[in-house]
Amino acid sequence: MAVLTYKGSQFMYDGEPIRILSGAIHYFRVVPDYWEDRLLKLKACGFNTVETYVPWNVHEPQPGQYCFEGMADLERFIRIAGDVGLHVIVRPSPYICAEWEFGGLPAWLLADDEIRLRCNDAKFLANVDRYYDVLLPKLKPLLSTHGGPIIAIQIENEYGSFGNDASYLQYLRDGMVERGMDVLLFTSDGPTDHMLQAGSVPGHLATVNFGSGTEGAFAKLREYQADEPLMCMEYWNGWFDHWGESHHTREAADVAGVFEEMLRAGASVNFYMFHGGTNFAFYNGANCQQKDQYEPTITSYDYDSLLSESGEPTAKFHTVRDLIARYSEVNLGELVLPESKGTMGYGRVELNQQAPLLAQLDRISAPVQRTNPETMEKLGQDYGFICYQTRISGPRERQELVVQEVRDRALVFVDGQFQGVLERGNTALSVSFAVPPEGADLLILVENMGRINYGPYLRDPKGITEGVRHGFQFLYDWTIHCLPLTDLSGLQFSNVISEAINEVQGPAFYRGEFNITDVRDTFLRLDNWTKGVVFVNGFNLGRYWNKGPQKTLYVPAPLLHEGENEIIVFQLHQTDDLAVTFVDTPDLG
Repeated sequence: MAVLTYKGSQFMYDGEPIRILSGAIHYFRVVPDYWEDRLLKLKACGFNTVETYVPWNVHEPQPGQYCFEGMADLERFIRIAGDVGLHVIVRPSPYICAEWEFGGLPAWLLADDEIRLRCNDAKFLANVDRYYDVLLPKLKPLLSTHGGPIIAIQIENEYGSFGNDASYLQYLRDGMVERGMDVLLFTSDGPTDHMLQAGSVPGHLATVNFGSGTEGAFAKLREYQADEPLMCMEYWNGWFDHWGESHHTREAADVAGVFEEMLRAGASVNFYMFHGGTNFAFYNGANCQQKDQYEPTITSYDYDSLLSESGEPTAKFHTVRDLIARYSEVNLGELVLPESKGTMGYGRVELNQQAPLLAQLDRISAPVQRTNPETMEKLGQDYGFICYQTRISGPRERQELVVQEVRDRALVFVDGQFQGVLERGNTALSVSFAVPPEGADLLILVENMGRINYGPYLRDPKGITEGVRHGFQFLYDWTIHCLPLTDLSGLQFSNVISEAINEVQGPAFYRGEFNITDVRDTFLRLDNWTKGVVFVNGFNLGRYWNKGPQKTLYVPAPLLHEGENEIIVFQLHQTDDLAVTFVDTPDLG
């Protein structure tokens, strides 16, 4: 029975000393066809371990409904890692952060106002228990104690950054042990007093997360854990991007310098990330450290890491491998990588069919009636868009439309005419209108741009959370359409008439086809498009937004096939060039 333990400050595996050199790869951000490729590249770089989070919202999309197939096939990912000769660290905390939607918590938790997140709350823990009753038995045969590759499991994730409920952490720990998780259990937190005090579990290994300041970080850890092994569980060798910011990069030499400090200290390390991947569909998270500073994360999770978003080794890959080779007792040999298929630019594709959203709401959503504008979660919806409609009597003088509060971005229409945008945290935007004597139809289309994944405002219901006023008068009697956009088969497309492009009021779906013979990775440019979502052969690639920094969407080859392929662009604003371009090079700004 192989087990990871430690003797003093030295990790031991199967009785032999080991330094854990790990890299993070999230199976849920990579198409399954590429899992083996990415894991082989991790091994070729000199690493002996892969680490992954486990997002609860992916695996239990609705209460009691579970998904472990396709991109959610966690067991297959772990088995592949073992087959290529890697150990596995699993972080299945209820909460994962990870710049992932709601930090991995399922949106349906927010339907119950009484549930308190990440603490010893009976309702919250009952949901965790039900989930763990399904998840942890899947991991059990894959533990090293059962001949599998999993050597360690995390109890909770950076809990000291959120709360100080020691009984909650102990409950999670006990639940893991009772369900047979008999490998090394650990916690990870920032290297500060309050984080280590509140995030650690007595009797279990504490690790720290940082991107620089090695000596100070490990010195702080030593104050709380004098003799155990030193480990950086998240070495932030790159960073993520928010919409409207510059693209983050970090020099390879700087990354190597901090890594060498850890090696000299005799520490183990997990590179966060080794390969970032992509926030496909609506799974990007958001940050909000101050109440009015909502910052949604972009679709790409390239992270400026050792492998690019499309899996190509970067300068960091080679610099880090050289360093591992210098400090390793094992000869890494000649670098042998899986053969790259390369990329392809398929050129311009015309989108010659259209389906205006507002005219087809009933085709893709069943309306519900409510006195007040309910949130997505109260209506059983997790991601996407939600549309609110009501009738206002007239005449009325021009007054401001007040949405209390919009989460996260709303397009406002009166009698089908676009009035403007309201955006969370953006007080510069406003909409006002008068109502004619015959009255007017008000329609508000709200986009969920990603639930907050970190910090004090984690509870982040979507849609309209309080109410809508015209002036000081609240508006009631709403017809609501939930638009998760998971099934577009009901849309009725018609051919675009070039002279009428700009006559389409409001959001619309645009459809085109392209024929290919040489199937490879490609990147989609939407230079003349404003904001929306792209579907290729029914797969949701994620969001685009012309405010950048990201200018291309990654399209992995396994989503394409020889012959005809379909692309649908859901565009929120008007466009005057109904075409997109497939190029062979990414542009992340």
